[in-house]
Amino acid sequence: MARAASVPGLRPFLPADAPRLAQLFRASVETLAAEDYDEDRRAAWSAAADDEAAFEKKLAGALTIVASLDGQIAGFASLSENRFFDMLYVHPRAARRGVGSALADAVEKLAAARGTREISVDASDAARDFFAARGYVAHQRNMRELRGEWLGNTTMKKQLESKAATR
Repeated sequence: MARAASVPGLRPFLPADAPRLAQLFRASVETLAAEDYDEDRRAAWSAAADDEAAFEKKLAGALTIVASLDGQIAGFASLSENRFFDMLYVHPRAARRGVGSALADAVEKLAAARGTREISVDASDAARDFFAARGYVAHQRNMRELRGEWLGNTTMKKQLESKAATR
């Protein structure tokens, strides 16, 4: 029997979410980025959540949205400075179930409603196709050093429709 698709629920980040989001972040990087980054690079990347107080501060310092699916936290996304799509992570068990798209839709709508005309993201190699399919255009390739490892990503930008133009 086919399982009916669930629609992700969205809500604001709460400080109590930080430990679970840190675990989700690590699982997402380790599993979903495995085809694009080797084990050492993934370990350096996922170590960003080792200091949970700093990780919580980063999430709280941005507009962070948490997605749930089937009663479990399934992903999160952050908008920084109302123009930078800072984080988008989905738990591997929720991949390809609409969680990333629901989060991206929400971040883009919130940014547009706040007057942002262009949103940018430094998309990992694992996420580049996802953002390209949403209309983001590659502008530059970046190399970033994290804990002695070099990780590549691509700065991508998307023009947003202003709230006034949609009326």
